[in-house]
Amino acid sequence: MVMDARIGGSQKKISTMSQDLWQRGCERLAAELPEQQFNTWIRPLAASPVDSGSMANGHVVAVQVPNRFKLDWIRTQYAGRIESALAEVAGHPVRLELTLAPRNEAPGVAGSGGGPSVPTSAAALATHALQRAASGAAFGPASPAPATTPHRLNTALTFDTLVAGRANQMARTAALHVAGAPGVMYNPLFIYGGVGLGKTHLVHAVGNALLKDNPGARVLYLHAEQFISDVVKNYQRKTFDELKAKYHSLDLLLIDDVQFFAGKDRTQEEFFNALEALLTKRAHIIMTSDTYPKGLVDIDERLTSRFDAGLTVAIEPPELEMRVAILMRKATAEGTEMPEDVAFFIAKNVRANVRELEGALRKVLAYSRFSHKEINITLAREALKDLLSIQNRQIGVENIQKTVADFYKIKVADMYSKKRPASIARPRQIAMYLAKDMTKKSLPEIGELFGGRDHTTVLHAVRKIGAERTTNPELNQQLHVLEQTLKG
Repeated sequence: MVMDARIGGSQKKISTMSQDLWQRGCERLAAELPEQQFNTWIRPLAASPVDSGSMANGHVVAVQVPNRFKLDWIRTQYAGRIESALAEVAGHPVRLELTLAPRNEAPGVAGSGGGPSVPTSAAALATHALQRAASGAAFGPASPAPATTPHRLNTALTFDTLVAGRANQMARTAALHVAGAPGVMYNPLFIYGGVGLGKTHLVHAVGNALLKDNPGARVLYLHAEQFISDVVKNYQRKTFDELKAKYHSLDLLLIDDVQFFAGKDRTQEEFFNALEALLTKRAHIIMTSDTYPKGLVDIDERLTSRFDAGLTVAIEPPELEMRVAILMRKATAEGTEMPEDVAFFIAKNVRANVRELEGALRKVLAYSRFSHKEINITLAREALKDLLSIQNRQIGVENIQKTVADFYKIKVADMYSKKRPASIARPRQIAMYLAKDMTKKSLPEIGELFGGRDHTTVLHAVRKIGAERTTNPELNQQLHVLEQTLKG
């Protein structure tokens, strides 16, 4: 018994040493690797116990990996880097031992108790995969779930589950500030951008963060249409005191898509009254819209002035690296590791918004499950062939010229003409910029399609509009609208 206890204590000590070394190695790797790589491949791993026999030839750190794909990827891409980091913090050579986690410990495996059971026959697997893809279940709640709580927040939409990048950096920073100190600065906070870029995720994240810090806070999330419905209902019943009691007593009001207030005078009046009451009592208001305040149509000027009185920030379409990060995180959440080259392939071909990106990923994952094939670029190209075909067919220079001409209310012929008034030259430059960004045409080819202009003229337009886009919110929003229109 004494011997057994001594051996048990020794093994426990070895296990503790191994886990401590792994923790310190991870800290070193976190400082060396890009954040997204570390979070995707290293952070989820944990050291497992090592028996004394494995220690005979030097220090060993054993790590269990959830599936074969991830094990192979880490072994080929990161094992050497991990062993070097462990050796540096240990002060002597360390061997990394990668093993597959037992099936009954892997989350989501049938019979494990870690998640829902998964069908095992080929037909059932195919049906199950396609049903999950069609329903959007592959990523959990992609949009607010039906309200089951008074605040109507989707608790899955937090700052932790939001992929951060240059596209949402300013909006995210402002939202974090509001969550940490509501009612102090940036009130109201007005977030605008195209569909599917994460505006709703951000407002839910603020509400969830505030409730975590202050469970007693009175928080309400709703879509603008719900507010309109409440106004109509109370107008019919002549019970506007109830409306005021509901909205004027809040600590935080989160409201999506205020552009829906357009043309509804009584709704605008009641919302203005609610804004005034909440701002007076230093409650916070966060609103989202598809355009900036001054770009809203059929909205009373005193209301748009209020929208613009705090802080107005845009969420941009995600840049390439951010799209790759989103894909890899979403795939990991589904229990599938996305090869980086495949993530880059999808990200390069799906650029409009996060929602379309998620849809493309669902197709690839479902296709992989249905065909029982590993995820690679060939499979992704096959799974997305309809989407790629539509893109290649729809976005041509002629289509861009027509779309831009319609948007700025000029003639398509003005795109080729020698006319130079600003009302024509400006849209023409914008069309050239979009042609370079959204097609594979060269500068000389684009110049030829714009009335035989020299390639230097096209280059000047591309550089001018590109630079101005970063400093002119109105132009930036117009370009977003045009891009989304062209991408269908």
